[in-house]
Amino acid sequence: MRAQIIGVLVFSVGCAMASAGYADERRRLAWLYEIKFGVLHHDTNGLWSGFRRERSVDFNLEAIFTPHVKFIGGTIRPAFGGSVNTAGDTSKLYAGLRWQYEHTSGIFFGMGLGGAIHDGKLNLERYDRKALGSRALFHIPIEIGYRLGARSSLSVYFDHISNASLADPNEGMDTLGGRFGYRF
Repeated sequence: MRAQIIGVLVFSVGCAMASAGYADERRRLAWLYEIKFGVLHHDTNGLWSGFRRERSVDFNLEAIFTPHVKFIGGTIRPAFGGSVNTAGDTSKLYAGLRWQYEHTSGIFFGMGLGGAIHDGKLNLERYDRKALGSRALFHIPIEIGYRLGARSSLSVYFDHISNASLADPNEGMDTLGGRFGYRF
């Protein structure tokens, strides 16, 4: 599954890079609103999940799509992404809806809800791997950032995955890091 996650992420980056320099390509990718890339601390201790078993960092890539609905001063858009762990621990693909509010000062805040699939452990087999209980999990992201210009942004990103106690065990996992965004 790790190879498929990497393949999806590389394909997404390739599409974004190919369209960044050409106006005709941007028109063909009108369905793509923004792409975000980041480096995240994997299985961060002391957050929602409470403790850490896994180590290293994740490379994260996310696509946010153009269709939207205005809601409570912000905008809801579909998102698809993934995180690949650099040490071979749990990696994931996720999809969901993202609400984002942008202030005229350039500061923005976003949060979402969706689902994720992962290649980690379901049960406690090793003490250096999280026991996530189910292959399909809930995905909850939160992001705060600053828009550097019309097209680019920097942000702090947090996400949580768990099965919401619908399966046993439910150790959950949190990541925290920084991301760069590019709008088309």
